[in-house]
Amino acid sequence: MRLSGMYDAFKTSLENTLKEQMTQYQFVFHLVSSEWDNRRNRAIERVIKTVQFRYNASLEDIDYSFERGLDRNQVERLAALEFVCERRDLLITGPTGTGKSYLVTALGNKACPDSFRVLHASTAKLMSQLKVAKIKGNILNELKRIEGADLLILDDFGMQAFDVLSRGILMDIIEDRHQKRSTMITSQLPVKGWHDIIGEKTIADAVLDRIVHHSLRVELFGESIRKKKTKNENAYE
Repeated sequence: MRLSGMYDAFKTSLENTLKEQMTQYQFVFHLVSSEWDNRRNRAIERVIKTVQFRYNASLEDIDYSFERGLDRNQVERLAALEFVCERRDLLITGPTGTGKSYLVTALGNKACPDSFRVLHASTAKLMSQLKVAKIKGNILNELKRIEGADLLILDDFGMQAFDVLSRGILMDIIEDRHQKRSTMITSQLPVKGWHDIIGEKTIADAVLDRIVHHSLRVELFGESIRKKKTKNENAYE
C-alpha cells in the first residue's frame, strides 16, 4: 500500500517509548497523521521540483545585515501572500546581486505548500520558448498554461530588448493575467526604464498600464551581496 509515512512512524515508535505513552486510538491517529504529512510533503517536493526554481531559497534565510533597501516587515507582509490572493503584481528592481531572484524564489517556495500554482521562468528564455511554440502552432496551449498559474515569476525582465514577436507575446500574457492572477517581476532596470526596453509606444503603454498602477514594489539598491561577502572574507584573512 506504500504507507511509507506510517511505516516510518511505527518503526520510530518501536525505538522509543512513544507507543506506551498513547492510547490505542491516539497511536492509530498518530500513524495516520504521519502518513498524511508524509504524502503532503512529497507532493510539495514534486511541485517545487517541477517549478525548477533557480535557488533553494527560503524566507527564513534572507540576510538583512546588508544595507540594500530590504525591510524585514515588508518581507513578512509579502510572505503572507495576500497579494497573490488579491491578484496584485509585485515588481522587484535593483542592481545585480542585491537579492531580487532569491527573494522571488523564496516567496515562490512559500506559495507552493499553500496550494498556489506557481510558474517560474527567465523572461528571455520564456519568450524564446513561446516564439518557437508560435512557429509550431501550439502557442495558445502555452499561453493557457501561463494564464492558469496563480503566481507567475518573470525573472530578469529587460535583460534583452523585446522584438516585435516577443512584444506581442508579452502583451498577451499580461492581458490574460491582468486582475485575474498575480505576477512577480524582477529587473535590474528601474520601472521607469521598462517603456524603452519593451519598445513600440502603444504596446509599452498598454503593458505598463496593467502591471504598474495596481502593483506592489520593492526597490533594492547598493553593491552586490556576493561582492560584499567576498570583501568581508578577505578582510579577515
